[in-house]
Amino acid sequence: MLHKGSIYSIAISAARGQLKEEVPQAEVVEGYGIKGDGHAGLWGRQVTCLDWASVKKVNRERGLQAGPGDFAENILIDGLNLPEVKPGNQIRLAGTVILEVTQTGKEDHPSIVSKTFGVSLLPHEGLFCKVIKGGRIKKGDSVELL
Repeated sequence: MLHKGSIYSIAISAARGQLKEEVPQAEVVEGYGIKGDGHAGLWGRQVTCLDWASVKKVNRERGLQAGPGDFAENILIDGLNLPEVKPGNQIRLAGTVILEVTQTGKEDHPSIVSKTFGVSLLPHEGLFCKVIKGGRIKKGDSVELL
């Protein structure tokens, strides 16, 4: 398994039920999530990560042009084999921020993503995380599986 990668993109939305917008950097708050994101809060799905390779694959297979935030993820990760990451694993971003995976996948339900693209990746491939240690992250920062 590849243990190092990079942040391909960061995306947030002010409220749930919206497609997320790409941002160049973000503040990750310990025990809360990404500042300004509607999914942040005192629960186990504070930050959502997705594999950039999965987005590229579904774009190819379905003729889509989905990009950062379009699948409701906060962080697209490039170069790390996310399907092998399990609950309890920790991921370090930018050398300092630490996320702990609390859940892989979720219940599939009609959403803005499935209505827009006809497919949703988070129910099958999303990594839902809580923030163990906060800090600032930006596009291109390192990602390591601990």
